[in-house]
Amino acid sequence: MKKFVALLFATLFMLMAMVGCTSEPADNPEDETSEIKAGFVYIGPIGDQGFTHMHDLGRQAVEAEFGIETMYIENVGETSAAKEAIDTLIDAGCNVIFATSFGHMDAMVQASEEHPDLVFAHFSGFKTTENMSNYFGRMYEPRFLSGIAAGHATESNQIGYVAAFAIPEVLRGINAFTLGVQSVNPEAEVNVVWTSDWGDPTIGKNAANGLLDAGCDVIAMHQDSPQPVVAAAEADVYSIGYHAPMAQWGGDKYLTAPIWDVSGYYVNTVQSVIDGTWEMEEYWGGMSDGMVVLDDFGPAVTDEMKADIEAATQAIVSGEMHVFQGPIMNQAGEVVVPEGVTMTDGEMLGMNFLVQGVNGEVSE
Repeated sequence: MKKFVALLFATLFMLMAMVGCTSEPADNPEDETSEIKAGFVYIGPIGDQGFTHMHDLGRQAVEAEFGIETMYIENVGETSAAKEAIDTLIDAGCNVIFATSFGHMDAMVQASEEHPDLVFAHFSGFKTTENMSNYFGRMYEPRFLSGIAAGHATESNQIGYVAAFAIPEVLRGINAFTLGVQSVNPEAEVNVVWTSDWGDPTIGKNAANGLLDAGCDVIAMHQDSPQPVVAAAEADVYSIGYHAPMAQWGGDKYLTAPIWDVSGYYVNTVQSVIDGTWEMEEYWGGMSDGMVVLDDFGPAVTDEMKADIEAATQAIVSGEMHVFQGPIMNQAGEVVVPEGVTMTDGEMLGMNFLVQGVNGEVSE
């Protein structure tokens, strides 16, 4: 019995340590916001200075806008832990739940079906229910722009790319980046190393160092940690971050980064719940509505780079240009998007190939 009680208290302590709570709810019982409590499930730590950091800034924006109570649970894996975390938030009174990683999707679906009176929103997935939306950003747009910077910067024409998993989201980013590179430097190649991990700092840095050892003079990435940028700075080569501004780690040769700004989505979603106007949606925001943006330029970005990036930005935002408009060829030289044809959202969301100019296998 003593062992059981000790184990119980240890478990409770661990749960309390995982959960962050901030802000007191509004005191006015007639204020609709006092009935809202938002919960967030994070794949990584809020201090990762990358992906989870940006989502947590969105949570903080909700607090600042409405003065409501929010909760978060960090470091939630893409396992049964996701459902446990969601249940913990619900048991604590959260009635608007956001989950932020692809592998949290099925747990969110299950929870939404078990609690039809609550509101759920899932980042990056494709499943919905009557009370569960999904939301994502057209990151391929600023990815293309960052590729323009890399294509200009490289002298060896060998660019490194530290990638996580060979899923459509990551493949889409690699392809958009490569198309941006080739738009200004057709001779450059993008060399992909797969980490099979989202954000372990050591794994990401080691992968970047391997690319540097192979002769790459620009490092780009799809990782949740800034460590690939750190590795590039230590080697005095160019870098492009991801998720969040990373100039503080990149030194004089930091170029820029495609980054998230989910604050607007979180604030608008909570506002719609408060107003009683919330409806399920499949939201895929782009640069035109600020869901994704390009970070400020580093000191190594030349006027020529800026001019090319600005021209492409205007073309994308205006709709004059689309990143995935043909002709586009895969690694085997086969036409996958004919000239004059633009990939549909469904085709982009299911992307399963790498474009010509990428060195690396989809199956890795």
